[in-house]
Order: sequence, then C-alpha cells, then structure tokens
Amino acid sequence: MTTQDLQTMILALMKQEDYQPLTVSEFEDKLEMIEASEFKALVKTLVKMEAMGKIARAADNTYGLPEQMNQMRGRFIGHAKGFGFVVPEQEGMNDVFIPPTEINGAINGDTVLIKLARQSSGDRQEGTILKVIERKQTSFVGTFQDNRGYGFVILDDKKLPFDIFVAKGDTLGAMDGHKVVVEVKEWATGERSVSGYITKILGHKNDPGVDILSIIYKYGITIDFPQEVMNEANAIPDTVQPNEYEGRRDLRDQTIVTIDGADAKDLDDAVTVTKNEDGTYKLGVHIADVSYYVREGTALNEEAYDRATSVYLTDRVIPMLPHRLSNGICSLNPNVDRLTMSCEMVIDGNGKVVSHEIFEGVINTTERMTYTDVYKILEEKDEELLTRYASLVPMFTHMAELAQILRNKRADRGAIDFDFKESQVLVDVDGWPTDIVIRERTVAERLIEEFMLAANETVAEHFHWMNVPFLYRIHEDPKPEKLQRFFEFVTNFGLIIKGTGSSVHPKAMQKIIKEIEGLPEEPVISTMMLRSMQQAKYNPESLGHFGLSTDFYTHFTSPIRRYPDLIVHRLIRTYLIKGDTSRETIKKWSEMMDEIADHTSGRERRAVEAERDTDALKKAQFMVDKVGEEYTGIISSITNFGMFIELPNTIEGLVHISNMRDDYYNFNDRQMIMIGERTNRQFRIGDEVKVVVTNVNIEESAIDFEIVTDGVAPTFKRTRKVAPRVIQAERGKRRTGGSDRKRSNRRRSDDKPTRRTDDKPAQRSESRRSTDDKPRAKQERDPRGKRVGDKEKPKFYEAIAKKNKRSRRRK
Repeated sequence: MTTQDLQTMILALMKQEDYQPLTVSEFEDKLEMIEASEFKALVKTLVKMEAMGKIARAADNTYGLPEQMNQMRGRFIGHAKGFGFVVPEQEGMNDVFIPPTEINGAINGDTVLIKLARQSSGDRQEGTILKVIERKQTSFVGTFQDNRGYGFVILDDKKLPFDIFVAKGDTLGAMDGHKVVVEVKEWATGERSVSGYITKILGHKNDPGVDILSIIYKYGITIDFPQEVMNEANAIPDTVQPNEYEGRRDLRDQTIVTIDGADAKDLDDAVTVTKNEDGTYKLGVHIADVSYYVREGTALNEEAYDRATSVYLTDRVIPMLPHRLSNGICSLNPNVDRLTMSCEMVIDGNGKVVSHEIFEGVINTTERMTYTDVYKILEEKDEELLTRYASLVPMFTHMAELAQILRNKRADRGAIDFDFKESQVLVDVDGWPTDIVIRERTVAERLIEEFMLAANETVAEHFHWMNVPFLYRIHEDPKPEKLQRFFEFVTNFGLIIKGTGSSVHPKAMQKIIKEIEGLPEEPVISTMMLRSMQQAKYNPESLGHFGLSTDFYTHFTSPIRRYPDLIVHRLIRTYLIKGDTSRETIKKWSEMMDEIADHTSGRERRAVEAERDTDALKKAQFMVDKVGEEYTGIISSITNFGMFIELPNTIEGLVHISNMRDDYYNFNDRQMIMIGERTNRQFRIGDEVKVVVTNVNIEESAIDFEIVTDGVAPTFKRTRKVAPRVIQAERGKRRTGGSDRKRSNRRRSDDKPTRRTDDKPAQRSESRRSTDDKPRAKQERDPRGKRVGDKEKPKFYEAIAKKNKRSRRRK
C-alpha cells in the first residue's frame, strides 16, 4: 500500500458521519493492520498529514479532520497594522480575523492552520494561528540599510511587519539605498529577528527602471528565458514547412484581417465576416495555433505553464513565450502563411449560432488593420482610408452589423457591460511618467470583443456536451453578504434592484447600469457593483459566467499570452482533431485539470496585482511635483478614516478624516456618507469636490488630498519641487509601454474593461493611504467593529466651549 493510498483511506474514514477521533492504536485496529511495517507506515503517514494540516491531533493524541477539532486550514492575508485574516480553503466559509497577538510568525500569503475562538453572537469570527503549514515565499525585495558591515533590508511589502537582518559577509557588496533581493535564512524565533542573505542587487532605488524591476521581483515574475527554452524556440522554423499543410483546411484565398492596436506585435487572432443570401452571417475566428509549436514534454511548455500569462507593465512587457514565437511564427502577420485553430460560425439575425465548425487551418491574412483605421472607416467615413481599403469596406460594414446583433443578444439575456474609463500612463525613455491619458473604446474594439466572446462561448458549449475533461472560465454568482451590502448602497441613490440578498439575475444588475448611464455617479456605482461580485477564474467544471450571463464560457482566443487558451487548443486537437477520447486520455486530463485551473488562476491574479502596483506607482510619480495644485474630482469611496477622490484622469487620492478640519465628521457606514457634527455638511459617494494635493509618498504609491474649504488653509508645505532622481537622458520622449505591448485598448473575452469582472479593485488600507496622521479615534474601529478609543475633538470645539463659558460668565 502506498502512502497516498493510506492517506486516502484515513481521510475517507474521518469523513464518515459517525466518525469519532481515534488514537494511533485505534486506527491500527480499524484499518485491520497486522504487520509491524504497516504500523510504522501508519505513524509516519499520520505525522505527515498533521504537518500538512490535512488532519489535526487533539490533546489526548486522537486524530480527526481540522474542522472536527475546531481547526481550519487557510491562506493568511496580513495587514500593515499587524492583524490579518485567514481565507478558509473550505468554500462557503467566511474569513477569520486574526489579532496581532495570535499571528505566531505567519506572513502574508502563508498557508496556515488556525484554531477558531468562541464566537459571540453578531461578532466576527476570530482565531489563532497554530502553525505555518507552507510559506508562500522566502525571497523578498527591499531597500538595504548599511550599518558598518552588516545591515537590514527594509521590505517593500508593507504587509510584512518585519525587517530582515543581513550579517557581514551576506550583503553581496550592497550599499546603502540599494534595492536588493534577500533570501530568508532563519525565521524569527523568540528574541531573534528574521535573518537572511542578499541574492541579487537590482540597483540604487533612484536609478531609472529599478522601481518597476523591484515590483517584478517582489511578485517572483521571471524575466529571462532559460537557455534550454531559447534553444527550443530557436530550433523552430520561421516559416510554415511543406509537410505542415497536410490535414489542414486551406483558407489562404479568403479575405481575413487582423485588427489590433497600432503597436501590437503578437497578433494571435484574425477574423472574417461574410453575409449570406438568407440573411445569416458567417463569422470566422482564426487563432494562432500555438499548441502546435509548444508541445507537451518540452522546456518551452514547462516555462509557458510556469509563467501562465504575459504581464503588461507600464513600460515593458514580460511575455509568456519568447519573442521569436510570439512575434514570429505564432503571430498572424500579413501576407505570410500561418497555422491556425479556427472556429467558423453561422449566425442568424437574432445572434444565434445555428451551426459551427472547429478545425485546424492555414491562413494568409490580407491586411493588418488597426483599431484607429477601422474606427475612421466605420464612423468618420475617412475618404483616404475608404479609398485605400475599398475592397475591405463591405466586410467591415458586415462586421459592424454582426457585432451589433451579437451585442443586442447579450444585452437581452442580461450580460453586464461595464464601461469604466481606462487610463494609460505615458512614460519617457527612463520610465518616468509624462502624461496620463484616457483610452477610447470605439466600435472597432467592440466588434472584435463580440467576435471573441462568440468564439469562446461556442467552443465551451461544444466541449461541454462532449462530456470530456475541459478547462472553463467561470464567474460564480455574487456572495449573499456582498450582494446585500450593494443593495443597501444603491438605495441611497433611489435605485431598487429586483432580487433578494441571496440571489439576483444578471439582468437586474444590467438594468442598474443602464439607469445610471451618463450620470455623475455612474463610475462609483459601477465600481461598487464590481466589488460585490466574485472573481472570475478557471475551473474544470462548466459553472457558467454571471457577468456575461452565459452557461458556457472558456478562453480560446489568446494562446500567445494566456496558457489556459493553449491548453484549450491542446484539448481540441486531442478530442476533436485526433478523435482520442480513450479511457487513458480522459483519466490523464481529469487528473491534471484541477491543478492547471488553480495554477493559472493564481498566476493571473499575480499578474494583475503587479500591474496594479506599477500603475499606482507611476501615478504617484506623476503627481510628485504637483503638491499645492488644485483639482476637481469625484468621491469614489468613503470609509471611517476618510474619503477617496478620483480625478478625471483616474488618479485617486485620500482625504484623511484628520485633515477635514472645518468640522468633526462622523461616518455613516449604512448610508456611506460623512456628516459634520456642527455644520451638518454631508459628503456622499459620487459628489463632486475640489481638492488640493498635499502630499505624495512614492514609496507607498500614496497621494493625499485635502478638500478646498473657504477659510481653512491646507496643511501641505509649499516647498520647491524636487525631482526624486536625476535624469541623464533627454526627457519628454513618450512611449506607450514598448513596441510589442499587447492590444492594451482591447477588452477581450470576459477581460473587459481593464478593471474587469474578474479584476476586482484591491481594498485600500488605511495605513497605505495615511502618510503621517492616524484616523480620529472616534471614527477608528478595528476590523471586528470594536471601538479602539476616544481622543480629543478638534481645537475649534475647545475654542467654542471657552467662548460659551465666557458668555455665561458675562450674563
């Protein structure tokens, strides 16, 4: 009997309804073990399972499942203030609050075992971390502080409440102010602090490019490809070989185009549309056949799986595949033969796919179009472009017609179409931000979006009915507690949603989006709606997509930049092209799919977090020389410690409650408003306010505002504008993130817009946004909702009290 078999037997026994915790000897009897070797194997397995947190041991040395022992496995999320939460592995359970005194050495991201505390009625569940089962990371990024030979690394991640001691001889020659990567050698025990050794020096913290490089290393994102991977990539021919046409449908005589951003180099999808005599449309979506070149068992595949996605940062792209493939043989460049995985659909006037085919093809794209040019052809009727692309104009017209039909169909079934403003940070040759612009979402982006959605849904439904292991993109229904809070929030705007606190149809949410379209509060309500939803993720089961209001969805259209799409292509080739649905094949993919779904979902979240950090950093850098300048913005969020204000260019800053000095303000969490005690002045989400920039903290990527109030001077110090670093190269040359930056304008599949249904905005913490002042104690509550303490009211209250006292004396 293998260790895995024994673990399975033990877990099966413990999951029985009548199971009572057993000792080792009782397990031996229960499992009818006779040999001494079996007993030894049992002891080793129980100890191993306990160390992994799969089972728990009580004080009387009996074993059971953690939940049977009032214990739980989960992922720890740390807070910069010292407390944290544990997200249970078991679905459907609420997060558990961990006080600072009960963390026991766990750090952000660790897998931990906790013991649940007794819960009072209405209070948040609390717990104690018993042990760390698995460290999320042992390598960190920070700034080295030299102390005559030895030193400390001050970590960039403020959720990690410790510095790392570096002994003399472990500094790698780092100097004061260097950004470094440090590996933990010994975790804190007793009075001993965390110690480590420096493995890489990234450069001085003020050197150009080191800021983003630090974020890349912070998230453990690999930049360079191993030599073995490059050798395999270089061995792939630059052109389609004669033997590779065999068995493929030849589409080279068709009019097929790519439509992408002007700077895109990795063109992984091409489209064609024809209108049939019976009024139906034939839509062809042709996707680069990446899985033909990136095969199982190769170093290329292992590296692509590990990366799982391309990462798009402000001034660079970290690709999933080497550029030789992504910009070369896998890119559907114009006027060259390329291999594809294609999906052709016949769609009627109501947007229904009446028939479809999925097959391997070979194409030769007619033209490489840009969004801008297609927009000018369809909307502006640009004479020069109409003449230049005269032969393609009828097809573009049919594309626009079909896209509108598909969009109407999605709207009818209740798909939620958020339309957030998307910003783009423009940077100079050194990566310093020079401007922030708003991207336009035109008819060109929308029609490509509709075609990709149609292909993804069609492929997903096809393989759902084949009943074979597959990889789906799912978006589960909102959780009841978040849904109920959103219901309460929108009632403040006079909006009513049809549904209950436990369930709602997407169409009800869509109706809200339509009602607020064009109103000042549209961005705010849309954001709050987005926050009420769950994140989309990959899953072996077809559980539907709430945001798109569809039962079947997958990712098929971007295999150059997303590994799940590559897997979907591999499965198409296995089941459909080769016809292999043997028992062995089904078993193989069934066993792999959970791990692939979890890994790729995790890598996607990592990429999104890195992109957000980079975006926030560059926005802070952009505002660093604007202290003292006034702007008009919208209140985007209100908390017990202040208000977040969003400017028209999407930059967001905090008005801390301690800087609202014209009154003493109370936060009404049910109505989400701030109310002044003396003046009764109210601030609501969506209100337009004038603010002044009072402070910018680049290290925290934090921007502080104050409300411009007559008679109350802001607290910022008017100092000379100091650039945080010296630039040697010429300033002012703009670039948009590299020549191979992926279609940043396009909202693809369910990845629309930049802040997507599956990219929920990160919760902004008080410590991250307050650079020097803490919230007023009257407003400050810990995460359990308990009051921390009371402090004095603002000084003007004291002045009023003295004045009233003198007045009474005179009387």
